[in-house]
Amino acid sequence: QVQLVESGGGSVQAGGSLRLSCAASGVTYRYMYMAWFRQAPGKEREGVATINGYGNTAYAESVKGRFTISQDNARNTLYLQMNFLKPEDSAVYYCAASRPGLVLSVKEYLLPNFYDYWGQGTQVTVSS
Repeated sequence: QVQLVESGGGSVQAGGSLRLSCAASGVTYRYMYMAWFRQAPGKEREGVATINGYGNTAYAESVKGRFTISQDNARNTLYLQMNFLKPEDSAVYYCAASRPGLVLSVKEYLLPNFYDYWGQGTQVTVSS
């Protein structure tokens, strides 16, 4: 059974940094996509970054060059390093995992409907 637990959210001023962590159990990284999504009030959930079993990554255009996704297989932990944060980055951030063996096209990497397992979310607030 897959369980995902996020941590590391908080409040920071614009230009600052945060690192989110997602403790994962029941995950086989080699065969699953792992991703970070976010949802701001009144907005749809959007994909932020994803990583597959080969270590290939993809990012939303709005965070390229500022956010970095990584995973520590030994610790079963997914990370999202967020630098140069902006007020528009404020949202609840969710960790997600696909079902094992799924193969996605590039345009599907950051679509939430392809992810079956979700954490409870962690709030990130960036003040100007």
